[in-house]
Amino acid sequence: MTRLNLMLVIAIILSALFLVHSHYEARRAFMALEAATKEATRLELEHERLQVERRSQASPLRIEQIAKQQLQMRLVTPGITQYVKQPNETPAKPAEVKP
Repeated sequence: MTRLNLMLVIAIILSALFLVHSHYEARRAFMALEAATKEATRLELEHERLQVERRSQASPLRIEQIAKQQLQMRLVTPGITQYVKQPNETPAKPAEVKP
């Protein structure tokens, strides 16, 4: 009878240790999940901010300002337009295909 009681006590202690270990692992996994969720939220917000910044950088008004100020470009007028004509070339004959 003493051996049976001793075996049962050892089994209870082992199952209690396993229960504590499984709770610890579950808590650790939950904390990792929470950290990953926070990181995903932070990255999502950063992505949205970068999208807004990209749209503002590519606005036509900003591009026009940069073209005028930094590149010293100006609007096209008929007085400064130069037309380039292609020299007259005889069209090439299509190659004949031999059977």
